[in-house]
Amino acid sequence: MNALQRTGHSLARVPGGRRGKWVVLGVWVVLLFALGSFASKLTGAEDNQASSWLPGSAESTQVLNLTGQFQSTNLVPAVVVYERASGVTPADLAKAKADVAVFAKAPHATNRIVGPIPSADGKAIQTIVQIDMGTDGWNALKPAADVFKAQATTGDPGLTAYITGPAGVGADQSAAFKGIDGVLLYSTVAVVVILLLLTYRSPTLWLLPLMSSGIALFIAEAVIYLLAKHAGLTVNAQSAGILLVLVMGAGTDYALLLIARYREELRRHEDRHEAMGVALHRAGPAIVASAATVGIGMLCLTAAEMNSTAGLGPVTAIGVIIALLAMVTLLPALLTIFGRWIFWPVRPTVGTADPTATGFWSRIGGGIEKRSRVVWIGTVVILGALAFGITGLKADGLSTAGQFTNTPDSIIGQQVVAEHFPAGAGSPVVVIANASYAAQVDVALATTPGIVSVDDPIVTNGYVYLQGNLSSAADSQTAKDTIDQVRTNVHAVSGADAKVGGNTAVVLDTERASQHDDKVIIPLILLVVLVILGLLLRALVAPLVLMATVVLSFGAAVGLSTFMFNHAFHFSGQDAAYPLLSFVFLVALGIDYNIFLMTRIREEALVHGTRRGAKIGLAATGGVITSAGMILAGTFGVLGTLPIVGFAEIGFTVSMGVLLDTFIVRSILVTAVTMDLDHRIWWPSRLGRGLTTGTVTVSALDGPVQGLSAEETDAVAK
Repeated sequence: MNALQRTGHSLARVPGGRRGKWVVLGVWVVLLFALGSFASKLTGAEDNQASSWLPGSAESTQVLNLTGQFQSTNLVPAVVVYERASGVTPADLAKAKADVAVFAKAPHATNRIVGPIPSADGKAIQTIVQIDMGTDGWNALKPAADVFKAQATTGDPGLTAYITGPAGVGADQSAAFKGIDGVLLYSTVAVVVILLLLTYRSPTLWLLPLMSSGIALFIAEAVIYLLAKHAGLTVNAQSAGILLVLVMGAGTDYALLLIARYREELRRHEDRHEAMGVALHRAGPAIVASAATVGIGMLCLTAAEMNSTAGLGPVTAIGVIIALLAMVTLLPALLTIFGRWIFWPVRPTVGTADPTATGFWSRIGGGIEKRSRVVWIGTVVILGALAFGITGLKADGLSTAGQFTNTPDSIIGQQVVAEHFPAGAGSPVVVIANASYAAQVDVALATTPGIVSVDDPIVTNGYVYLQGNLSSAADSQTAKDTIDQVRTNVHAVSGADAKVGGNTAVVLDTERASQHDDKVIIPLILLVVLVILGLLLRALVAPLVLMATVVLSFGAAVGLSTFMFNHAFHFSGQDAAYPLLSFVFLVALGIDYNIFLMTRIREEALVHGTRRGAKIGLAATGGVITSAGMILAGTFGVLGTLPIVGFAEIGFTVSMGVLLDTFIVRSILVTAVTMDLDHRIWWPSRLGRGLTTGTVTVSALDGPVQGLSAEETDAVAK
């Protein structure tokens, strides 16, 4: 070994060392007591205001920022709509007028109230109340909406009432996310516990990886809270929810890999401390490379235009790094402290046979070995057929109603408003321009097809504020086309520096920013992963093959998921961020299993040759990778418990993709391609020349071996 390798080997012995294990445990206990209390405060540090989700440089975001010249940027309109099928009565109108006084006193409500306004058909009434979210973000909407609902529904049962508009929808979204941390945490823990029990068939062993993952999550949430509070890190409900499932899922994956290797070494070493040192030295590089792939892949998201996507990057990267640290320090310490009995009832003892040598995955490998080319070509055809479903992808954003897996009151109210009032009521187009050009901009807005009326202008601080009412539903494609036409018209007023925003413009800009992010970040992630694989495997062909398999797996997962969304779940479409987030998680996490497998194959290839090494590697890692995949799929599947379509779609796709990676791509496709290419898969490294112990004498292992690096020589010596 060279000096660096000797240093790495020495460090690997520290967490499971006779004294080191207690030091490591002490450090984590101190961190838990010092930081643990901050973890529970993360929800309170979430920024769920519009600016934390929107594309930072978009025109609609600029309008939102300029709106502060005229009113609070946190004002959101709530629409209280009353309906009587037989026609509203004078008593109904009197009630609506009386309700206004109660609405004005609701939490976070303002005195800026329009209405009651009867509909032209005489069957509905609407009142528009502005709610000031303040610093509470969308958490301020639900209390106000609850007061409106309670007051509006009192009286004659023949008069129905709903709370809708942006504030009503936001209140239902807030309710959907309320308790997300608790729901996701308990559901995720339940999934992990059940699958760990099935994996280990031990009533005790599952406690240690679960404990380590849980501690990692608490520390990660505490660190992120402190960064959000004091360093300006943006955290919202989306990033907080994904952080939880990612840390628990990825952390448990790393734990499974380490425990599997530790159990192997316990059959070879009498001293459990020595066994842990060797296990960590052997499995450590694969675990670190996997975590680096996920962490750096997440950091690539900071290049996104969407603030919600860009903020997700550092939050999840921090979580993965802390999960890695816990699994290579805390978990080894706990395993060696508890000793072999933690594996009860099947405790590994020195000299016992490795059950993987003749197990299920060994037989699978033997079957693949006989017809490797036929197997991988057939698998590619099947995955390609599944990927064909991607032609049905409709990732151009979700309508307001399409955002929910159920039908909350705000969506019913929206339908009532659309039936009785102009479709765009309550979600106007907002135009802000230089006040000197107010008249010209007013005309340009009013004469745009799709704008039915323009409210009186408001002039202050050198700006004019205009609101145009849409003739079509605010979340329709027609309304989005109207936004583009309004922008063309008002931008043509030279010197006005007019900018167009409002809810419809926000949706449109979000879609376009997401499309930009797809084009920039997806190639960047592919490049990052390719470089990491090249450094880890010291080859070019193997990384390219692995990348191709993961991309194919992604296509198959999205294709199959799209088919299910359209024909089984009947979702109206996909969120604009769906392709990018699905790609990031599937590529970054899916490549983990290929790393676990290929690093083991490479280690065995040094001794037995690549074809034989592939069979041994699959047999040795098959069980643990399958268990890891099921756990990760289960944790992301928990996202589907939320009544939000965007989360449900990402959770389903990632779960499906991970299972495809686990059972088909890694176990069949990668193994078959590796066997077919044989030593050529390692080109252009020295191993690519087919060098094994067949060309090396045992006596040479005392020093550097011709054709092998020092680390490869050490692997052969083992």
